[in-house]
Amino acid sequence: MVIDTNNWNTIKNVFSKAQQANMHANIASVSRDGIPNITPIGTVFLNDDGTGFLFDAFSQQLAENLKQNKNVCISAVNSSKLFWLSSFIKGQFSSYPGVRIYAELGELRPATEDEKLRVNARIQSLKWTKGSKLIWSDFTYVREFNVNSYRWIKYPHMMDHLK
Repeated sequence: MVIDTNNWNTIKNVFSKAQQANMHANIASVSRDGIPNITPIGTVFLNDDGTGFLFDAFSQQLAENLKQNKNVCISAVNSSKLFWLSSFIKGQFSSYPGVRIYAELGELRPATEDEKLRVNARIQSLKWTKGSKLIWSDFTYVREFNVNSYRWIKYPHMMDHLK
């Protein structure tokens, strides 16, 4: 689907709600042998211009797959129990439950200060935890991406009112 400003703002909103509920997005890539791989990454950010970036420290298979094919699908689904329960009670979703973003990931590069500030703001509430110190202490490298297209996660009959 073509991405215009209205679509992009809706995509960002749905993506944000999904990341708040799940603390990650899933990135699908394909190996040289055609084997699919899903990489959950909690540090995916969307910019205002149809681009984004993600911090990449642990994703060995994703990095390997990108050598052959830089195209990925980034999926974010709002799994909030309250969102789903209220949607089922009302018989319709108040917003799209998720989105698939089709993009091309760039090469690893050093993160900018602004990117580091954005990730630190996201993890602030959990910084005191042992797990945070173990896996969220090295935000050094990012991969930028350009979004080429998108597809909403759809469920029949409960979202006919969403355009």
